[in-house]
Amino acid sequence: MSEKSLADVIEGFGEDASPTLTVGEMLVAFDSRAFGAMLLVFGLLNTLPLPPGSSTILSLPILFLAPQIAMGADTPWLPRALVDKPLKRDDLRGLFRRLGPIVRSMELITRPRLRPMFAPLGERAIGVVCTLLALVLVLPIPLGNLAPGATVAVLALALLQRDGFLALLGYLMALGSGALLFVSAHVVIIAVHKLMGVFSGLM
Repeated sequence: MSEKSLADVIEGFGEDASPTLTVGEMLVAFDSRAFGAMLLVFGLLNTLPLPPGSSTILSLPILFLAPQIAMGADTPWLPRALVDKPLKRDDLRGLFRRLGPIVRSMELITRPRLRPMFAPLGERAIGVVCTLLALVLVLPIPLGNLAPGATVAVLALALLQRDGFLALLGYLMALGSGALLFVSAHVVIIAVHKLMGVFSGLM
């Protein structure tokens, strides 16, 4: 029996009739692909229009898993509280239905290329970059989750498909995310200074 595609597994999460879904059940469903698949799913979830603060919660699995890739771990580990925490499936069905076709399209256009990029050091580099991006995702920055989330998803798919071209794209996106964050922070600092100047002039 052939292994299910990632898109099939993700769509299955939304089609299951049980009322809850846990992160642990997702890990089991992804099996040997758990590292990359979990980063892919939670990276993509961070690119969707969700209520403020959602990225802080949805980035936690990335924040725990990415450093393990960076350290060369063979199997993923998550805190028991996060593994067993039940999520309301009805709240996620629409998200999984939207993610399924996206992942299916991404799987169709990727393939193993530039395999030397996925030597142990190459995989660890992806883990390091995703860890840095996860640190950005946990910050409550309005719309600050979109670029880092998309970058994590691209690097995760590159890891899953062993697609070196996609990995290079992910590294370029990471540089772009960093530059965007720097510019955003600079704009915020300038705005705060101007507001302080206005208030001080009124006093």
